[in-house]
Amino acid sequence: MTRVGIIGAGHIGSTLAKGLVARGYDVAISNSRGPETLAELAADIGAQAMTPTDAAAFGDWAVVTVPMQAIDTLPVAELAGKTVVDTNNYYWERDGRIEALEAKQTTTSQLLQERLPESAVVKGFNHIMASQILTDGSPAGTDGRRALATASDADDAVAFITALYDEFGYDTVNIGALADSWRVERDQPAYVVAQTADELRANLARAER
Repeated sequence: MTRVGIIGAGHIGSTLAKGLVARGYDVAISNSRGPETLAELAADIGAQAMTPTDAAAFGDWAVVTVPMQAIDTLPVAELAGKTVVDTNNYYWERDGRIEALEAKQTTTSQLLQERLPESAVVKGFNHIMASQILTDGSPAGTDGRRALATASDADDAVAFITALYDEFGYDTVNIGALADSWRVERDQPAYVVAQTADELRANLARAER
């Protein structure tokens, strides 16, 4: 699966686009303001600028990296049957208060899965600074190799992100179901911390909801 549709062209989206193009993927990147606003970025990194709907249709799989209030605008049919990597985090200062998240009744990834019921949502790249994604990776087996966490309700999606993390130079720690993905969200011990797989497991265990 070499065609990727990226919805969201902020720090994480543009960084992943650059990294994926460098690894031989055919990338379409999109935002809410229109492909013309991404022409320069797309040309610089060798991607294609599209609308979110076209990018979703283009990709064999997709990355969703948008503010939480934009989830309800995501194309659904075009992402059906596809693995969707969810980098999202909840920042109430940006997103406004979302009652179900404030009450800890759900997680950001579960909300995305509800929006995309026929997609396989998998948490990925949400607890690493965008500036570190392309710099902190190292070959498999390297002492002290940094690890990243994931969560999904689909085993195939976990296998997918594990392979993708490895391409970027990271080990994988599987949290489990999307309902448990809060353990790697904002303000938890594992959030935006450089850690090995063992350290990450320890930080996930220390998380409190």
